[in-house]
Amino acid sequence: MPWDNNPGGRQGGPPDLSEMIKKAGDSLSLGKIGKPLWFIVIGIVLAIILGYTAFYTIPPGHQGVILRFGRYSGMVPPGLHFKVPFGVDTVFKVHTEQVDTETFGFKSIRPGIRTQYEKGAATELESLMLTGDLNVIDVEWIIQFRREDPQKYLFNVQDPIMAIRDISESVNRRIVGNRSFDYVLQNREEVNKMARDELQKILDEYETGIRVVNVRLQNVVPPDPVKGAFNEVNEAQQEKERLINEAQETYNREIPKAKGEAERTINGARGFALERVNHAKGDVARFSAVLKEYRNAKEVTKQRLYLEAYQTILPNAKQIYIIDSEQKGLLPLLQLNQEDKKGGEVQ
Repeated sequence: MPWDNNPGGRQGGPPDLSEMIKKAGDSLSLGKIGKPLWFIVIGIVLAIILGYTAFYTIPPGHQGVILRFGRYSGMVPPGLHFKVPFGVDTVFKVHTEQVDTETFGFKSIRPGIRTQYEKGAATELESLMLTGDLNVIDVEWIIQFRREDPQKYLFNVQDPIMAIRDISESVNRRIVGNRSFDYVLQNREEVNKMARDELQKILDEYETGIRVVNVRLQNVVPPDPVKGAFNEVNEAQQEKERLINEAQETYNREIPKAKGEAERTINGARGFALERVNHAKGDVARFSAVLKEYRNAKEVTKQRLYLEAYQTILPNAKQIYIIDSEQKGLLPLLQLNQEDKKGGEVQ
């Protein structure tokens, strides 16, 4: 196709680029002022492109990781920042404060106030475990974590989420496999702590940049085919525990009571023995003292003992009889006393 309008009289070949721009500017601006307007339009377009590619914003709770020509350059905090445009700098935004949750053995299908869960074939395979006492157990658990180091999270592990799932499943299987079913069921908090510490240790060795916030067992039950037998065993175990507790209660009530009674009897016997011994010692001492006085003054001591005996006997006597030394018998006196009682008068 001929190019007859080209300056310089060139025939054929491509048209002059500057001439085409000039003609386009003339057609747009309809005059001599078109060329400055054209440059303004181009400047505005370039400014928009520059602003779109050079300025960026890091949202709150995030950190920006900058790559320059595909190589790590640094990290930036939340806010408005500038980067080298036209693809020289690339920014990845990583949420470092959000806590994410991974579920094992079940899957959330509808979150809400009452979350609905689903348990399929794949989730059942990861939740079935073998305990140390060779029992099959269905363990469901969750892991909560956050991205603590964005650089390590992005570049040290190819798939951090899959890595944390595989490591967590391995850790929990090892912990459950080394312990009995009853231990896992009755010591969930301790199992949670062991799993969290071991999982964090392995993630730190891999330099994943992930911080484990919590590991929690959700459900620990036997599989459905053996659930009935397991419930019967549990009921028998609970009945055994109840009987043991009742026996222990009876023991704690009766044994201290019997010990107290035995101690009381022993102490009473000791007190009685001490009393008798002291009483005997007192009698011996009193007799020794009287014997000593008797040896010094026999008649006086006899008289004193005689009077002391009467002082003890007379207060307890109901009736007192004074008998003449020449009296041959006591019968008349006793009959007289009976007549006094019957007649009501003293004869």
